[in-house]
Amino acid sequence: MNDDEIFPERVAERLATLSDVCAVTLGGSRALGTHTAESDWDFALYYRGDFDPAELRELGWPGEVSGIGDWGGVFNGGAWLTIEGRHVDVHYRDLDVVEREVAEARQGRFHWEPLMFHLAGIPSYLLLAELARNRVLRGSPPDPEYPEALRAAAPPVWHERAMLTLRYAEGAFVRPGRATGFAGALATAAMQLAHAVLAARGEWVTNEKWLLRQAGLEGVDGIVAGLGPAPETLRRAFDEANELFGTVTAKIP
Repeated sequence: MNDDEIFPERVAERLATLSDVCAVTLGGSRALGTHTAESDWDFALYYRGDFDPAELRELGWPGEVSGIGDWGGVFNGGAWLTIEGRHVDVHYRDLDVVEREVAEARQGRFHWEPLMFHLAGIPSYLLLAELARNRVLRGSPPDPEYPEALRAAAPPVWHERAMLTLRYAEGAFVRPGRATGFAGALATAAMQLAHAVLAARGEWVTNEKWLLRQAGLEGVDGIVAGLGPAPETLRRAFDEANELFGTVTAKIP
């Protein structure tokens, strides 16, 4: 067994000793087997009660440790650490919150919130997606299926957001020739539409890195590459995006 196979076990053993921690999982590309040698290591610790991040800090790993809730209501908080020379992210997951969102998703209900580094923000069912895709190292966290009610409810919400974002971009950025604003709005709308596509398929999403490719929206890359400040250039790009979005929307089950 090589060291990369043993390393997550060593980290999980330490994290599992923290007060109120019930489970530890490995996530991201390392859990899916799609990583490279440079990929970070993503761990989630699932706690119930009054977990104190100060205990994580006291383990002595260098890096930044956030407080509970510092990263939002869904994503909660976490730490960026260096452990044995490796870049490691540790995410805090409150089991009471997780179980609530599992129950909500099974009824077709979810909410959205902004999160740094996510153009389209995140849905509350991200917590289910992590559980479904992560590898359990310690404990027995929930293991939810993709709820049929969520497959029905989420796509129209995301689709409406995408189309509203694109329509707003037409008036706010295309006509005045504001290329940067249009590029940002187009990227956001594309991510929103991709969420609609994957929700309709019942495919879990934990980040936006491969979201456009998974949803068949890679064509947006070419549109963005051809942008310029001239209003006629932006108008052409808007028309191409509108056509692409219509084609993708027509394939949503």
